[in-house]
Amino acid sequence: MVLLQLDPFLNELTSMFEKSKDKGSVWVTLKRSSLKSKLQKRKLSSAGESIEYRCLIRATDAKKTISTSVGAKDHQRFQASYATILKAHMTALKKRERKDRKKSTEAEKKEGTSTTTTSKPTKKL
Repeated sequence: MVLLQLDPFLNELTSMFEKSKDKGSVWVTLKRSSLKSKLQKRKLSSAGESIEYRCLIRATDAKKTISTSVGAKDHQRFQASYATILKAHMTALKKRERKDRKKSTEAEKKEGTSTTTTSKPTKKL
């Protein structure tokens, strides 16, 4: 995992979306983080200092994982840039194939029930 600054992260995220346009997926996760270990957090809280939480953003395309940390000052700029990137790549979204598979299995079940084989009764001598 590579921790990037905000602008290189957005550039790399754009290239991930471009690469996965025809095939593949990009997963983006956001979570609250202080980027400090539990021990450091305990020391700060016991000293009475406040912990500054940031938003940790991770993106992966199963081959490469990148991440960045966004503070309170930069969150509006990040949200605007991220929204622009998503809008630019909305055409790559496709319907899930799960619905198509469900319809095809239902059709196969119907065909299977209508074409039953009958066996001829055997005579005993």
